[in-house]
Amino acid sequence: MSYPVLLAESLRSPPPLQQPASALSTPSVTPINPPISTPTITPIGIPIAPSTPFPPTPVIPTVTPTVTPTPNPLPAPIESLSQEGVVDLKADQQTFDRNRQIFTAEGKVTMRFRDSLLQADRLQVNLLNRFAVAEGNVVLTKGTQVLQGDRFEYNFVQGQGRIQGARGEIATQRLQQDLSAATPVLPSDVSAAAQTGRPVGQAIYANQPRTQTPSGIDSRVGAEISIGNGFGQGSTQGLGYRRIRFEAAEADFFPDGWVAKDIRLTNDPFSPPELEIRARTATAKKISATEDEILLDKPQIVFDQRFKLPIPRNRIVLGGKKEDPWLVNPGYDGGDRGGLYFERSFVLVATPSLYFSVTPEVYVQRAFKDSNIANWFGAKTTLSASLGRARLYGTTELTSLNLRDFENRFRGSVQLAYPIGTHTLAIQGAYRTRFFNGSLGFQDVQSIVGGIFYSPNIPLWDTGINLSYQVGSQYINADTDRIALLKPIRTNNRVSLQRYQASAALSRGFRVWQGQPLPATQTQGLRYTPAPVVPYFDVVVGTTGTTTAYSNGDAQNNLILTTGFNAQFGHFSKPAFDYTALNVTYSQALQGGSSPFLFDRAADTRTLAAGLTQQIYGPWRAGFQTTWNLADAKAISTDYYLEYSRRTYNFRVRYNPVLSLGSLSLTVSDFNWGGGSQPFDSTGITPVNNGVITP
Repeated sequence: MSYPVLLAESLRSPPPLQQPASALSTPSVTPINPPISTPTITPIGIPIAPSTPFPPTPVIPTVTPTVTPTPNPLPAPIESLSQEGVVDLKADQQTFDRNRQIFTAEGKVTMRFRDSLLQADRLQVNLLNRFAVAEGNVVLTKGTQVLQGDRFEYNFVQGQGRIQGARGEIATQRLQQDLSAATPVLPSDVSAAAQTGRPVGQAIYANQPRTQTPSGIDSRVGAEISIGNGFGQGSTQGLGYRRIRFEAAEADFFPDGWVAKDIRLTNDPFSPPELEIRARTATAKKISATEDEILLDKPQIVFDQRFKLPIPRNRIVLGGKKEDPWLVNPGYDGGDRGGLYFERSFVLVATPSLYFSVTPEVYVQRAFKDSNIANWFGAKTTLSASLGRARLYGTTELTSLNLRDFENRFRGSVQLAYPIGTHTLAIQGAYRTRFFNGSLGFQDVQSIVGGIFYSPNIPLWDTGINLSYQVGSQYINADTDRIALLKPIRTNNRVSLQRYQASAALSRGFRVWQGQPLPATQTQGLRYTPAPVVPYFDVVVGTTGTTTAYSNGDAQNNLILTTGFNAQFGHFSKPAFDYTALNVTYSQALQGGSSPFLFDRAADTRTLAAGLTQQIYGPWRAGFQTTWNLADAKAISTDYYLEYSRRTYNFRVRYNPVLSLGSLSLTVSDFNWGGGSQPFDSTGITPVNNGVITP
């Protein structure tokens, strides 16, 4: 039976909150390990499955009702309760003491008040102070937050209370528009040069075909997918978000967040989890529509229930930019940084619209060769901001504290991107940008100022063909080998010219074969990966055309024809040799004219890209990605990888002997942790593909 209760009179002058006098005892908490049976926690509006009843321990004394409950043949509908003072209560049995204004409801209890929904086996509510005590299979839903516990004490007017034996999930909704570099890109470019610096296994897995998941939801595996909504099962929930599970001995719930004691968080849908974050206390609050902040006291990370490691970072932002949880990160840059170095990022500002970090660096290998202490240290900064619809992104890099050599040690760039429909207009400015131009190697551009208008990936009707394009103009000061453009008496070989460029890429993929993924279980499809592997074999063809004109009258035109294939075999589930990913891409360029600059000159007419990733044993995989200039049989770039892949985290060691770059990276899914950058990202290098600047 159900009926609404109007509280208009009592809400005009609400008395102070009257908590029960008895002290709260800390209950035993059901651990994440071993697996336990708990209700499925889902966003509001989705039914919540019942769990094992919790023995009632009432705080409000049982009162003999003065009013006999009267069945309501037409239960009142559950409403959103936008009117203040209306409680909508449903239960199998209800009693009401008019003198003390206390409701007692038992059996499938649901209670709505304002924007909160409380579900339990038993509920008592004091209407005078709006204080509720719920017991047995208790679930509280407030907005998008869902909390579950053994016992809730909650004030619906103040929106706060206490949860004992707390457990639940946090949805890690991703930002629709990340505050990151708005570097233009030709997403439909499939040429061999476009494969430079991309781990083949990671790229092929991320782009594997769509599949029908066990739960019946069509989703792209490798995107951000929620796997599992219970403590002991795994099932795909849909696109766009994942969930962090948590358990705590006790949690105090407030309108804008909660504070928990003895908390354990995991991104693993299975129990026992292979990765946990543990802390004495945790304070959580929502800082934007898509971001949640969690502050931890004495945090540590636990791998496979055995290895524990303290975490120096005590702040987690779910749904925001990737952050580094470790004290220092190693890297290798044989160019600007002189070899092995260590760095550590400090986030100084992190709001929904502004992010600013400073990363000090120590150049270890240079310190053994250079006696000047100022050359042992450097720093870089990252700034990203949302300015209405526009995005601002800027970086600086100083690879020596010797200010007398500032001109040769400082690099900086800034970009403002503004969306125009589905396209983007980016205004750019940079000083001493470091480019990598294929077989011509590293090139520095002293300054570049201009703008680029670029498209997203555009499917052409139902043909399967994808199109992307960009047009732009920049004023550039950079090195040239054209003697006629240089002054007879000079201090460098740079020249300043205006550059106008237009580029477009068409590509088409053909599915030759597709296998079936294994079930999304702990021992099969999700043994070493966050989503089941889908075996497939694709053939790709494409063409990229670029025309560039310079203010001195020179022009450079390219038409690149490409063909190749991408494939992955196995399911990465058996102990050894159950996963192979590979790609081979060949490109032939038809050229006319030549750029007066070195940084964007198209010098590689015939290129071959190939990559392989192979499971060796268990979670260990090894691989390489290489690009060759076939005209002179010279390697343009070759990356070697060794990775330890798990369902919840991934370690990867990467080294490129051709470019003298390397990195050690750790990625923890859903916590926005990506410790250690990829070589190009960590050193401010921008690849150039046949004259087109790519990310």
